Amino acid sequence: MTTEKSKILVIGGTGYIGKFIVEGSAKSGHQTFALVREASLSDPAKGKMVQNFKDLGVTILNGDLSDKESLVKAIQHVDVVISTVGLSQLMNQLNIISAIKESGKHIKRFLPSEFGNDVDRTLATGPAKSEFSMKAEVRRAVEAEGVPYTYVINNCFDGYFLATLAQCETRLTSPPRDKVTIYGDGNAKAILNKEEDIAAYTMRAVDDPRTLNKTVYINPPKNIVSQNDVVALWESKIGKTLEKTYVSEEELLKKIPQSPHPLDLLLALNHAIFVKGDQTWFTIEPSFGVEASQLYPDVKYTSVNEYLSQFV
Repeated sequence: MTTEKSKILVIGGTGYIGKFIVEGSAKSGHQTFALVREASLSDPAKGKMVQNFKDLGVTILNGDLSDKESLVKAIQHVDVVISTVGLSQLMNQLNIISAIKESGKHIKRFLPSEFGNDVDRTLATGPAKSEFSMKAEVRRAVEAEGVPYTYVINNCFDGYFLATLAQCETRLTSPPRDKVTIYGDGNAKAILNKEEDIAAYTMRAVDDPRTLNKTVYINPPKNIVSQNDVVALWESKIGKTLEKTYVSEEELLKKIPQSPHPLDLLLALNHAIFVKGDQTWFTIEPSFGVEASQLYPDVKYTSVNEYLSQFV
């Protein structure tokens, strides 16, 4: 017997990962609602995105994180709330927690805006540490209020990190073909996932009792790679050796505070991920976490190798 799928509200659905979560929710058969600010509707790109949501059967609700009444009203429609808000809105998620409590509706699950590194097990410094501290503060508020939760840790987005070989100082949209910067010695292992796969695993987790009040790590074995691994794989695909510049940890730590925003944050993330091994240094213990590709082996994820092939 199949259980009825939860009704899902996505807050922050017109953002980078948000659009994949909204689409993934609708396509996987969940009745899906997206809370959208009126200002987003007048933005041509976001307006087009919202129309795409509607075409998929998503119900658009007007509202704002700063408008408690609109949050409470939106939450009345659903069983699960997923937040995908960006950096500037992270602390406004405290309003979502408050609205969940105030709504009087028993929300089965809240997924706060995580979708990156595990902020409770991080080696990050500088602006990356500041961002992670805010996410950790939201976690503590969720737990203190007794709101049922799942924290989704997808590590790196392929579109940000793999499509550029982690060249955050350039505006690349495809991997470089001449030269590449390697952070540290290039051997720290990171985890790189395609955005549609992140949405697919998230949708499987929302109604799974095994993920309730747990952290879900999306760590598919073929996607655990170092920067050197990725560069070598790309070189083999294009039949060419790239000119490599190595940036030591000491140089990188000097560069972060000297860089304008958001480059300082991107460099700090690269330091955490590709120098310190922030995503792979710890063991997932059953007491706090589960691994998505083990829970859902039927999800056909895109490997790093397959993802890079599109650029050849």
